Amino acid sequence: MTVTSEASTAWKGSLFEGSGDVSFVSSGLGPFDINWKARSEGSASVTTPEELIAAAHSSCFSMALSHALAENGTPPESIDTTASVTFQPGTGITGSHLNVNAVVPGLDAEEFERIAQGAKVGCPVSQALAGIEITLEATLA
Repeated sequence: MTVTSEASTAWKGSLFEGSGDVSFVSSGLGPFDINWKARSEGSASVTTPEELIAAAHSSCFSMALSHALAENGTPPESIDTTASVTFQPGTGITGSHLNVNAVVPGLDAEEFERIAQGAKVGCPVSQALAGIEITLEATLA
């Protein structure tokens, strides 16, 4: 079964002075404010395309890692993943850094690192982001 997810953006004005909002059509979440100032300088209250990509990357990687660990016979008790997506004005998106901390009984750090690296490569969002550097920091709690 193929699933299509949708989001929509309404934007008014120029890039630098304008603003808009993004809504997740499929889930009904939002709207969330967006603007260039938040994207180029950061913001604690306005989202950015990079934050949305980070959400997609951290959730996809967590799912891929959970599946890989279960297939290894060592299902996780918990996985906490943060994705940090970098944006350089004038250059674009330059990388995504995954930082994962997991509780996995019966697994040593070396094996966890190997499985996490495989999940990073196999994650569909990682594959969609193949044009940027993706790094991983994986630790067992």
